[in-house]
Amino acid sequence: MASDFWLIVGLGNPGAKYENTRHNMGFMTADVLAERWSVAFADHKGLAKLGKGVMNLQGRNVKFFLAKPLTYMNDSGNAVASISAYYQIQPDHIVVIHDDMDLDFGRIKVKAGGSAGGHNGIKSIDRSLGTPKYARVRMGVGHAARGPHAHDNTVNWVLGGFGPDQRRQLPDFLMDGADAAEMIIFDGLAKTQEHFNGR
Repeated sequence: MASDFWLIVGLGNPGAKYENTRHNMGFMTADVLAERWSVAFADHKGLAKLGKGVMNLQGRNVKFFLAKPLTYMNDSGNAVASISAYYQIQPDHIVVIHDDMDLDFGRIKVKAGGSAGGHNGIKSIDRSLGTPKYARVRMGVGHAARGPHAHDNTVNWVLGGFGPDQRRQLPDFLMDGADAAEMIIFDGLAKTQEHFNGR
């Protein structure tokens, strides 16, 4: 019996040294949702920080879990698969929020299925769930310099912090990401794509 809960997962890396880095956009957006809906995190099998809440929008209540995997990005799937199996949440009720280098900072795109776009967290979730057919909120962080050291540049970029300009815009951007996750749940993917993808 499938659960009527939704699962929202914000991707990131645990630990102080990764706080406020581009790769932790998912964690930061999850924190906005936690604050918005009074979700308290507790440990789930050492794999994730997990909290439970109820969203009340448009006169409807929706129960949801909010997760921040503690497995490091490349093994995010272990945490997502464990939670979804334990609480019987189907992929069509899962929303994953993550950083995306193919989008400029401040842009959000929403999709379900399709390629992982080189994102190791998404690759891991695709593998663990056995399907890419869950919703994704892609939070743009811009791209690293290409060239001879492209790989190192990319690693340093996603694990780097934000400049002063971006830091000023960050709170609004994170709230938009939180809105996108809520909108998927309440209005469906197509409507959310219309709202965000063209911006």
